[in-house]
Amino acid sequence: MTEQDWFVTNEGQCEAWEFISPPEMLNQPYRLYRFLTDLEDILTTVADDRLRLQSICPLVRKLLTSSSWLQIVPLHPDPATGWEVSMLYDEPFFPLTVQLVAWAPGVRSPIHNHASWGVVALLSGQENNTFWQRSPTPEFPDRIEQVGDRLLSPGDILCLMPNAIHQVEALGEQPTISFNVYGETDYDQRFEFDLKHNTAHVF
Repeated sequence: MTEQDWFVTNEGQCEAWEFISPPEMLNQPYRLYRFLTDLEDILTTVADDRLRLQSICPLVRKLLTSSSWLQIVPLHPDPATGWEVSMLYDEPFFPLTVQLVAWAPGVRSPIHNHASWGVVALLSGQENNTFWQRSPTPEFPDRIEQVGDRLLSPGDILCLMPNAIHQVEALGEQPTISFNVYGETDYDQRFEFDLKHNTAHVF
């Protein structure tokens, strides 16, 4: 495992963060419910999204290190869509989503943002993320341009700001599986981008 932390700005710039070792393990496992409690404390006390992500990322590593069950959850991409989601936590009226996501080899997502902070930790396979930034013109106010990419391997964690625009492509011969955490989504600001026509629409 490479175990590299990455941070993607609202402008699509991907920065390497200094790896922070997970807090020392106690005699008992760091279970999902404890992770959720710690996460809620961060959301309550830290308002800035970048600072939130800096606090959340080590907790995600701690959970992955302790919770080997995440590696054996049966999750396979749907042959019809090329992807599949297993929801681990999604409580009504609470702004937090925790899920496992699987992509079939060769499948590429639409270009999109999440309109929320997000953390993606790759568990298996390889996933290339291409990053974009808005580059409007008078004729095309929704125009975007590519600014970089990053290949994720198992152990890598990608932290995304709410307006970071990216596209995911599963590489190799095996499905990619990732552990994803998202905050509250502002659906009026969540867009899918059409590069060919320089347009964006809410989804």
